[in-house]
Amino acid sequence: MKSQLRKKTMEALSAVSGEDLLQKIARMYERLFSLPEWQNASTIAVTISKGLEIPTRPIIEEAWQRGKQVCIPKCDSDTKNMQFRTYETEDQLETVYAGLLEPVIEKTREVKPGQIDLMIVPGVCFDLNGFRIGFGGGYYDRYLSVYKGKTVSLLLECQLYAHIPRLPHDISVHKLITEDRVIFCCS
Repeated sequence: MKSQLRKKTMEALSAVSGEDLLQKIARMYERLFSLPEWQNASTIAVTISKGLEIPTRPIIEEAWQRGKQVCIPKCDSDTKNMQFRTYETEDQLETVYAGLLEPVIEKTREVKPGQIDLMIVPGVCFDLNGFRIGFGGGYYDRYLSVYKGKTVSLLLECQLYAHIPRLPHDISVHKLITEDRVIFCCS
């Protein structure tokens, strides 16, 4: 079921393109940057986007411009655990499995869960309660079990469903931001 939803959603995302997509993403950024959670955060956790994901480069640049610390995930494919590490310059990145960009351990320092004010959680599909289907690695589900700060996800309306399958250990995000609205989630 999850893989079918992932596939259906990726097809819908592929169909949105050009100027329409750029306008939708710009509205999403506006909503994110106006949230009190964003404005009050000193440290933002975010991924380096790839492929059909909502582009995170403008988010990172806005955070830097506002004097916020940015941290990005470093995944351990053996343990399936993830940690966040500081990100300040391009030379702190390396390409790892599946073409993902991650921080170089020797050039960055770890940011503990309690030091992160706002985490922007990626995903493929979401429901109105803030539950998500990610890319299948389970990294965020494990991390969110110890992270107690604020969480938001950015998504297009075509990624949103009334309900998606979930497991007992799944943790919802606090807010969903689409091109049309901010959804306050309660699970």
